[in-house]
Amino acid sequence: MARIAGVNIPTQKRVEISLTYIHGIGRTKASDICSKVGIPAERRVNELTDDEVVRIRECIDRDYNVEGDLRREVAMNVKRLMDLGCYRGLRHRKGLPVNGQRTHTNARTRKGPARPIAGKKK
Repeated sequence: MARIAGVNIPTQKRVEISLTYIHGIGRTKASDICSKVGIPAERRVNELTDDEVVRIRECIDRDYNVEGDLRREVAMNVKRLMDLGCYRGLRHRKGLPVNGQRTHTNARTRKGPARPIAGKKK
């Protein structure tokens, strides 16, 4: 079990795919990391040597903001918007969509399950 950036990445998958289990690393960044470190894309995690795992870990620590640091940065950005009291901050505070989506219908992911309104007739 390889542990990179505080995450146990799956051992049976290709390195490129298993790196995406780390928050903040997608397919593009994973392929960039593999090319920087010099690992072939079709190599599986269980076939990696300890030296290669260490090189991947160092590359991620040096070049990318991932996991806890990234989550903290995003949370601080949202908190800053809320403290400013700007429109986007108010939308975050109310739990409504932030980027201009409609709320008359849809937006259930952000608003939560529908709550019945007492006395409302169709």
